[in-house]
Amino acid sequence: MSDTATGSDGFAQLSNDTNHMNKKENEPYSIQNHTAADHREHVTTVQEMKIGDPTAPKSATVVSNNEKKTYRETTFTNINDGDNSSEVDIVLPDLEEVPMRKHLMSMWYLAVIVLTPIIFLPIFLLVGPQFQRQARCGYTIAIMAIYWTTEAIPIAVTSLFPIVLLPALGVMTARDTSSAYFNDTSMLFVGGLLVAIAVEVWDVHKRIALLVLMLVGAEPKCLLLGIALVTWFLSMWISNTATTAMMMTIVQALLSQFNDMKEYDKVQTAKLRGSIARFNSLATFVLISKSDLLAPLVLIARLDPNSPEALDLKKKEERADAEFLRLSKALSLTVAYAANIGGIGSLTGTGPNLVLFAAAQKVFEDVGISSPVTFSTWLIYGLPLSILVMLAMYQWMVVVFLRCKGGCLCCCCTPKANKQRLEKVNALIRDEYTKLGPITYAQGTVLTAFILLVVAWITRDLGGVGGWSDWFPKGFTSDSTPSILFGILMFVLPSSFPKALTNKFDKHATYTRVKPLLTWRQVQEKMPWSLYLLLGGGYAIAQAATVSGLSKWLGDQLMVFRTLDQWLVLLIICYIVTFATEVTSNTAIATLMMPILAQMSLSLEVNPLFFMYPAAIATSFAFMLPVATPPNAIVFSSGTVRVIDMVSSGLFLNLICPPVLVLATSTWGNAFFHFDQVPHEFLRNVTHAARSTG
Repeated sequence: MSDTATGSDGFAQLSNDTNHMNKKENEPYSIQNHTAADHREHVTTVQEMKIGDPTAPKSATVVSNNEKKTYRETTFTNINDGDNSSEVDIVLPDLEEVPMRKHLMSMWYLAVIVLTPIIFLPIFLLVGPQFQRQARCGYTIAIMAIYWTTEAIPIAVTSLFPIVLLPALGVMTARDTSSAYFNDTSMLFVGGLLVAIAVEVWDVHKRIALLVLMLVGAEPKCLLLGIALVTWFLSMWISNTATTAMMMTIVQALLSQFNDMKEYDKVQTAKLRGSIARFNSLATFVLISKSDLLAPLVLIARLDPNSPEALDLKKKEERADAEFLRLSKALSLTVAYAANIGGIGSLTGTGPNLVLFAAAQKVFEDVGISSPVTFSTWLIYGLPLSILVMLAMYQWMVVVFLRCKGGCLCCCCTPKANKQRLEKVNALIRDEYTKLGPITYAQGTVLTAFILLVVAWITRDLGGVGGWSDWFPKGFTSDSTPSILFGILMFVLPSSFPKALTNKFDKHATYTRVKPLLTWRQVQEKMPWSLYLLLGGGYAIAQAATVSGLSKWLGDQLMVFRTLDQWLVLLIICYIVTFATEVTSNTAIATLMMPILAQMSLSLEVNPLFFMYPAAIATSFAFMLPVATPPNAIVFSSGTVRVIDMVSSGLFLNLICPPVLVLATSTWGNAFFHFDQVPHEFLRNVTHAARSTG
């Protein structure tokens, strides 16, 4: 019989039970002679019982009279092991009473789904027959806007609503609606993501990240700058979500090393008069005298918690803990923010960029001219802006979390003592890079293909001064052409050099099958398929808004802004989009805004890109809330950042980014795209429409 202690309710409680602890997992227990009381289960004749972990059982299966019962999350007490039997009390947990209000709140999404179409019915029930088509298109957009914002239905599923609602309401045919879901822009994204997935599969992005961190070093400001640069660069080319997940893994390893350094410093600061001291929770010092090495004398001494020595040690520990916490928040938030900012650096960096690309193509092609938005021209406008915002974000992180009071951009002035301590972090980065081994054939092939794809994108159309697209009939090639070509090559190029083609081929060598760089299974797992539905839904809405005349009607209603300066109007729009994207998908908000802003631009007689381009970029300025973007959510889930930390640091970025965006638009953006000039094709079209109306 094992030792037990009796609880206040008279039932024995399990204490150090040696026999019980020695029982193996799933070893049968014989249970009998139970006493029922209160909420305890009474089992009279139990033949067998099995528990998962004898030391901390989470569930139990009891077989009694050939009836099997499973108890989960129960409390097991009074486990008394004899020679052939055990006596166990099974204490069932008290069930918490859940109020009806809580049950009803769990059904909120059903209320949103059902009530939204009913609430918006007056949109087309109360308008005249001459505006019925516009009203029904607006009704569809209003329903989707609510569903996208609340996510009562998954965003990708909401994107399928146009296929049902637009034909049913007589706005567009099912054939026209469905054909809008997959177009040239979608193919551009497919090819780019195939190469990006290959980069991710073969850890090329991790190699680049660790290499940059080795170069910048482990000094906090340098490390923060390295993390920002790597995350920013990678998110220009591969998924922001994949970049953030990979970088957070590296950040967690670095923080673990910094934490070890902090604990080591605590021991060092506890040295007292040449003796090693340890300060425990009872404020007790254990002093090991160095003067008596043959017979160490261990002295237990009480230290007055109010003494200057104790207070000084406590302040140093609190300061070290606070610095480590701030560094943790700075590195984590920098990863999220840099991933969002990096997306605006290239055309394929994030979904809203492609929404703008497709919308601009349609707007310009409707009047018979080519859209000036290409991969190369995007770099002229978006890349410098992205660099500027990224550096501003880095400076803000240094000031707020690293408490830099001067020379924040200089990260080379590290005291010699600190350099010795930080060498451990540098060693960790070097070890992680060494674990990757030398560059493999597959990594070299993927990196080469990636570089060639970027070069092909840039050189296709050099802003009207030529490019390799001139070798083909005009209009027959686009950025999707090289994108799909290199995407296909990922399934063709081998991941290792075929041994049969080498001079050292040995027919007796072990047979290894030549595999391509990518397999379809890898693409299925890593391709963001839902994004294509979201983009497709946006294209369908944009087409419906144009065909039904809703875009023109909305543009006419926005003529009230004609009295305001156009740059002020642009700043207001950027602020509206910036804060709206905090609570809804950035791709969804871009999808809703593009057709409206295009018509608004034409109504105010400005270049359509004047409002569309900055608004699309502003959707990436989501820095305040975890739900704003996947990078924010990933960083928040790490546990190092609170909501208030993200709100307080992100609010400043939300406030300064729109003015920076307007500055970029009015300077180098306007110099290249001529935002302040309206192509005469648009003016002719507007004049013709006005005459038709008159």
